[in-house]
Amino acid sequence: MVKYRANNNIGMAMYHFHIADDHPLFRNALLEVINQHFDDAVISESSDLETTIKALENDTDIDLLLLDLHMPGSQDLYGLITVREKFPSIPVAVISANENGSIINRAMGHGASGYIPKSSSVEILHEAIKTVTDGERWLPAHITLQVSPITDEEKSLAAKIATLTPQQYRVLCYLREGWLNKQIGFELGVTEATIKAHITAIFRKLGVSNRTQAVIMLSHLSIEQDHV
Repeated sequence: MVKYRANNNIGMAMYHFHIADDHPLFRNALLEVINQHFDDAVISESSDLETTIKALENDTDIDLLLLDLHMPGSQDLYGLITVREKFPSIPVAVISANENGSIINRAMGHGASGYIPKSSSVEILHEAIKTVTDGERWLPAHITLQVSPITDEEKSLAAKIATLTPQQYRVLCYLREGWLNKQIGFELGVTEATIKAHITAIFRKLGVSNRTQAVIMLSHLSIEQDHV
């Protein structure tokens, strides 16, 4: 995790932002906006979900988390759901290259305070960040979307998925791809016995008894089907 004070000014920081994105160019764009418009802000960074969670555990005094939906370890809605479950007091603005209305609706339904397309101009980035730090929700004006509540079934499923550790979630994603325990263990650098233990824990947390049921549950939170 990288952490520093914008503008290198001395004194108490007005805001603490955390940028969680694996794309350096977009992180730099956000840094530029924050540097220009939020004097004395503390800015920390991470590039995958695991280090993001560790950063939030170490410092919960964060005014806004700018969270990429698709950084490593954060496929589908898992990253957003996990952060909202573990750190409900930290506002989250999703940043994504995907501008599909259904995905935006679901992200907002799972607790995002804003949804910022990566195609946004510097001016729009500033507007979005300021709006969310002011305690309001923000959506891009060009997206004509009536945000509607997600179903109780999806909320219940999200709560179960959020109990998985990042490693367990990775194992579940490999199960979705049809990988064998031995293949998963080799990929993750652990023994086959460890993978079996992870799968047992996954089944228990999700309340299922086999791989097929677990994969079906995960598919209900997939946003791949919402791609246009």
